[in-house]
Amino acid sequence: MTQQAPRPKAIATVQVDTAEVIVTEWRFAPGAETGHHLHGHDYVVVPMTDGMLLLETPEGEKHAPLVAGRSYFRKAGVEHNVVNACDHEVVFIETELK
Repeated sequence: MTQQAPRPKAIATVQVDTAEVIVTEWRFAPGAETGHHLHGHDYVVVPMTDGMLLLETPEGEKHAPLVAGRSYFRKAGVEHNVVNACDHEVVFIETELK
């Protein structure tokens, strides 16, 4: 069995962290991933680029298209690993509501 090379890590830059919110810029090189995580807060994502994300979830793999400027909201409790599934950098801003 051939072992797969580890994926590069997405780069997270916290821009704001207050009692109310955490705002993080996420930058994903092609193939980069966040690592498996569970969201402890409701959150809003604002894509800065178009792209396609692969979401590795407990229910299986899903694909999620990103459209620059088209925001979306998710409730706390989302569990996944997020992977850039395209051949260019993907960037989004995530705002977690505390």
